Amino acid sequence: MLTIALPKGRLGDKVYDMLAAAGYDCPGYYDKNRKLVFESPENNVRYLLVKPSDVAIYVEHHAADVGIVGKDILLEQGSDVYELLDLKIGKCRMCVAAPEDYVEDKDRTLRVATKYVNVAKEFYGGRNRAIEIIKLNGSIELAPILGLTDVIVDIVETGGTIKENHLKVIEEFKDISARFIANKTSFKFENEIITDMMNKLGEQIK
Repeated sequence: MLTIALPKGRLGDKVYDMLAAAGYDCPGYYDKNRKLVFESPENNVRYLLVKPSDVAIYVEHHAADVGIVGKDILLEQGSDVYELLDLKIGKCRMCVAAPEDYVEDKDRTLRVATKYVNVAKEFYGGRNRAIEIIKLNGSIELAPILGLTDVIVDIVETGGTIKENHLKVIEEFKDISARFIANKTSFKFENEIITDMMNKLGEQIK
């Protein structure tokens, strides 16, 4: 039985619909309950519902064979998994944003608020820019508004939240979308099954 780690929420539901259409449906998935594990012996699949940021961890450590995770999480975590397919859903961009009237002072250390610490370090490291990172897990837009930091590094989908908080996108530097990933050992020993699943998902990408 192939174990699939799905992110809880809208993205997971969207991917499940794709998998169900490909023949990997699981009765009970949409039941209104708190179950986190769903099995379909007839389709030889087991679904795990996990926090989006934990999907790659479950796959990397072989608690799941395959999973669906945002590219932003893969970049941040540096997960040791195979990235097999860009599903082209959950699209957004990794951006730098700042207050509308912001002007950078390149003579001093740039203060950056983000939950993507490793992504921010790599981005600014490539520019030899001295930075101080303040890690936040939510309401990141508040940081520059209150003067806690100069800029933020975050994912932006429509840009609505940025504009509503009187911020502007200074730079977009990475396209983000959902990726189909596999555990390396699973891909070796269950290659035919995983490849077939990947191909069936690929047929539904628009």
